[in-house]
Amino acid sequence: MEGKTKRAIVVGIPGVGKTTVITRAVEELNNLGYNARLVVFGTVMFEEAAKLGVKHRDEMRKMPIEEQKRLQEYAAMKIASMQDDIVLIDTHLFINTREGYYPGLPLYLLNLLKPTNLVLVAAEPKEILNRRINDKSRQRDLVDEKDIAHELEIARIMVAACSILTGAPFSIIMNRDGMAENAVKDLINLLSDKKV
Repeated sequence: MEGKTKRAIVVGIPGVGKTTVITRAVEELNNLGYNARLVVFGTVMFEEAAKLGVKHRDEMRKMPIEEQKRLQEYAAMKIASMQDDIVLIDTHLFINTREGYYPGLPLYLLNLLKPTNLVLVAAEPKEILNRRINDKSRQRDLVDEKDIAHELEIARIMVAACSILTGAPFSIIMNRDGMAENAVKDLINLLSDKKV
């Protein structure tokens, strides 16, 4: 990869299956001979938030905006120092707070992360709703299909805006039910010189 780290920010709304796609893509990229790493932005933030007494990741979005901002900066600086061939950053474009939608990737974070690629993992609203209902590992707010369609629209707008601000190209990869391997291949082909 010419000695330069490819830094891909991979985003998607909760329940889209983004983490599954990224995890499999990183495994396959490593099998292809790349030094690829998956970094979950929220986990890096949570490691710092835990020092403040936060007990669950989903509690972070209920914190004051200024505290969320400090945690984001910490995570971005830590991730920006990674020098792997390919770093896939698993994150969200926005956090739904009581004050409104708070951007997960405001300009100051994009400037710290310096992405080479932006990828939005998407799915049909009905598929996302079913995945959220069946995921008992997270404490999710109750929403309906219309709310999810609205979240997807906001995500598309935000990823396009991030692309304009950074100059990094963006792609939308569909993760349809039962077809995760296709989404994994699409992501690998986007980031790799070796097509699968």
